[in-house]
Amino acid sequence: MRKRMLTVVLFSLLPMALSAQEGKVFRWVDSNGQIHFGDSIPVEYSDFPKEVLNEHGVTVDNVQGKMTAEEREAERIAAEQLVAQALQNRADQALLATYLTVEEILMHRDRRVELFQAQSRVTELYLSNLARRMETLRGDAARYKPYSDDNDAPMIPESLAYHIRQTKETIDRHERNLRKYQSDEQRIISRFAGDISRFKTLKGIHE
Repeated sequence: MRKRMLTVVLFSLLPMALSAQEGKVFRWVDSNGQIHFGDSIPVEYSDFPKEVLNEHGVTVDNVQGKMTAEEREAERIAAEQLVAQALQNRADQALLATYLTVEEILMHRDRRVELFQAQSRVTELYLSNLARRMETLRGDAARYKPYSDDNDAPMIPESLAYHIRQTKETIDRHERNLRKYQSDEQRIISRFAGDISRFKTLKGIHE
C-alpha cells in the first residue's frame, strides 16, 4: 500500500519536474522496485535500464542498462545467427538463379570433377615416367659411393647426384599435386551434394 502511494505521489510530481527541468527526464526502477525520476542518473543507478520521458510524461526512448555476461553472449550469438542467415539467403538466391533443375547441377558437377580427374591422370602418367627415370638413375648410381658396397668404388659424380636430387624433388612435388587434385575432387563432390540437397529443399522436391 505504501509503495502504491509512493508511485501515485511520484506521478503527481512528474509534470512539475518536467516543466522545471530542461532536456531529458529519466525514469528508472531500483532493485527494491522503487520508481525514480531525474534529469540525470546518479552513479549508483547507472547500470539500471531507464526510460526517457517527454514533457507529457510519455516514454519516447529506452536506455539499456549494463548487460550481464550471459546477455552479452546471447547478443553475440544472435548477431552471428543473423549474419549466417543473411549469408544463407544470399546463397539460396544464387543457387536458384543459377540452376533450374537438379540435372543441371549434376551436369555442372560432372564437368568440374572431370577437370580434376584429367589433371590427376596427367600427373599420374608423369609420375610413372619419373619413377622409371629415377630407377635408371639409381641403377647408374649403384656403381658409386655412397650407393655401392664396393669400398674401392669412386664417389658419385656431382652431375648424377644432382639429377637424382632434382628427380626426387620433382616426384615429391607432383605427388603433392596429385593429392591436392584428389582432395579438390572430393571437396567439389561434397559441395555439389550440399547444393543439390539445398536446391531440393528450396524447390520442395522429395525423393
